[in-house]
Amino acid sequence: MSSASDPLSRTPKAVDAALSIVAAAPVRRKSVLRMLLSDVGACIALALVVLAILGAVFAPWLAPTDPYGNDLANTLKAPGEAGLLGTDGQGRDMITRLLFGLRTTLLMGFASVVFGCVIGGIIGFAAAYYPRLSGVLMRLMDILLSFPAILFGLAIAAIFGPGLLAVIIALAIATVPLMARVVRGSALVVLQQGYIEAARSLGLTDLRIILRYVLPNCLSAMFVFVTLRFGQVILLGAALSFLGLGAQPPTAELGAMAADGRNFLFFAPHVSVLPSLVIFLVVLAFNVLGDALRDALDPKLRK
Repeated sequence: MSSASDPLSRTPKAVDAALSIVAAAPVRRKSVLRMLLSDVGACIALALVVLAILGAVFAPWLAPTDPYGNDLANTLKAPGEAGLLGTDGQGRDMITRLLFGLRTTLLMGFASVVFGCVIGGIIGFAAAYYPRLSGVLMRLMDILLSFPAILFGLAIAAIFGPGLLAVIIALAIATVPLMARVVRGSALVVLQQGYIEAARSLGLTDLRIILRYVLPNCLSAMFVFVTLRFGQVILLGAALSFLGLGAQPPTAELGAMAADGRNFLFFAPHVSVLPSLVIFLVVLAFNVLGDALRDALDPKLRK
């Protein structure tokens, strides 16, 4: 699926998992759904993902208080003393802050994955369909892979200043080469099929062949990669926000909330522990769901 100068041994787990299902025979939707529902871990992970998304979408209606309203008379209250989960250093309700923090974190991850996957997908299809471009494009992707996302975040924050935009750009850039590898590897398998030669002999344009024949057969691998990558992006985004490169006060964001609670760990640990726990559960849920989708879509793993 790749040339000798383009080793896949260095590809991350999300890329390997996506590429592993490309050459497999098609799996019926009913069998995929049946296999997912038979996996207890996948069902729990899917429930957590759905709850996280619903909580983020309906945060303005579910939040009991104003997420930015200070109450200095009730600062650092333990869970149960002032609200179900207590308050933070500004007296703000932790449930409200967690809901809005989850909203910001998921939005950041969604924007990063969408932009990164769209650009990476275009590059991957171009590299697979036009061999003359493959060497240049994939060497550029190798260069991007050599830089960690945190380094991108530092560089972009130095240019644009810290904030959500800097984190989104950094994570999108870090996602581009990974998606390009997945799409290129998937498309190379599809382009070897006989119906591609038949489509070319009929005089179909390159764009029509890619959109009608190549893209649909790569969607399974792309979807598995996106699911796994989403959890990784959330974790990386939270790490960048923890370092002060992401959301700035008073914006609620899980990584920034965990960083704000460091000064209160010994007498109010819930301020830092609760957002860290939410990050852990969301990332774990996406990773488990991605692994389950890979197993369900790959007949070889299913056997």
